[in-house]
Amino acid sequence: MEYDEASTTIDAPPARVWDVLTAGSYQDWDSGVARLDGHVADGEKIKVWSEVSPDRAFPVAVSLDETGRTMTWTGGMPIPGIFRGVRTFRVGPHGDGSTFHMREEFSGLLLGPIFRSMPDLQPSFDHFATGLKARAEDTTAT
Repeated sequence: MEYDEASTTIDAPPARVWDVLTAGSYQDWDSGVARLDGHVADGEKIKVWSEVSPDRAFPVAVSLDETGRTMTWTGGMPIPGIFRGVRTFRVGPHGDGSTFHMREEFSGLLLGPIFRSMPDLQPSFDHFATGLKARAEDTTAT
C-alpha cells in the first residue's frame, strides 16, 4: 500500500468545513482541481479533473457518513484487485474550530508500476488543505 495525506486546523466550526467540503465547488478554491462533474452526495459518482493531469477525468464513487465527519472517494481500475485508490476526508472538532485530514491509499496488483508512473500528489494534497482552510475561514464566501 502507498498513500499521500495532508492535515490542517481550521478556524471555523466543523459544520462550516463540512459544507465547503461537500459543496463540490473545489475549482473555486483549490488550484489543483480544474473541474468537477456531478454532485458530492452519498452514493453518487463524480468525475474530477486535476491540474496534475488535466486531460484525464478521475471517476470516483462518493460515500458520506451520517455524522457529517467522513467522506470517502473510491476509484480505480474496473477489474477488482488490479488498482484502487481510496481518498478519505475527515472533519472533526478542535477547540472552537476544526481539524481536517485527507488521506488517499493506493492498492492492487498493479500498484508498483502505476504508483511509480503517477506524479507526486503531495503538493496537490497540501494545496487542497490550504484552500479548504481559507474558504471555510472566509465568512464572506458561500
